[in-house]
Amino acid sequence: MTTFIPSLTLPATIFANPAASILFPIALGTAVGFAVKPKQTQKTYLALKQPPYRPPPQVFGPAWTVLYGLMGYSAYRAYSVGLAPTASLESHLLTKQGATLYSIQLGLNLIWMPLFFWAKRPIEATVDIVALTGVTGYLTYIWGQVDSVSAWALAPYLGWLGFATYLSAGVGYLNDWDTASKEVSKFCPLKVTFLCCKSRELESGPEI
Repeated sequence: MTTFIPSLTLPATIFANPAASILFPIALGTAVGFAVKPKQTQKTYLALKQPPYRPPPQVFGPAWTVLYGLMGYSAYRAYSVGLAPTASLESHLLTKQGATLYSIQLGLNLIWMPLFFWAKRPIEATVDIVALTGVTGYLTYIWGQVDSVSAWALAPYLGWLGFATYLSAGVGYLNDWDTASKEVSKFCPLKVTFLCCKSRELESGPEI
C-alpha cells in the first residue's frame, strides 16, 4: 500500500488552487508535446503499422487537453474535500496518499511520449503506460473513497489509458518492437524525386 511520500508529491499549493491544479498538467503535457516536435511525431505515427481502431493523430491534442483538465480538477476536488476541517482522519490520510499517487502517475504520463517518439523505445514506453494505467486505477479507487466526483472525473482518463495501452502494445508488436527504422525523414520526398530522375536518365541514356 502506497503511503504519503512528500519527496514524490507535488506541492500542496497546486492541489489547493483550482486554476493551478487544472492548468498545471495541461501546461506540462503541452510542453512535452511540443518538445518532441509534433509535426515529426505525426509523420512517424502515420509511418508505423497500426492496430485496428487507431484514431487520426489530430485527435490526440484536443483529447489530452480535456483529460489533463479533468485530471487536475479531480486532484483539486479530492484535496479540497478530503482535507476539509470536517473530514475524517481516514479521509485526510487517503487524500495525501492519493496526492503521492497522482504525482507519480503524472510523471509516468509525461515520460511516455519522449520514450516512444524521441527515444524510439516502444517496449519501455509500453511498460510505462501499463504502470501508468495501474497507478491511475489505484488512484481512482483511493480518491473514490474520499469523493465520488473526484473518482468520476478520473474515469475518462482511465478509460483512455486502457485504449492507449492497447495502441502502444499493438504498434510495438506490429512493428517488431522497432520504431526507429520507421522514422520519416523530412528529406524523404527530395530523395525520392532525385532517385526517380536518375532512374529516368539511365533508362533514356545521355542526351545528345
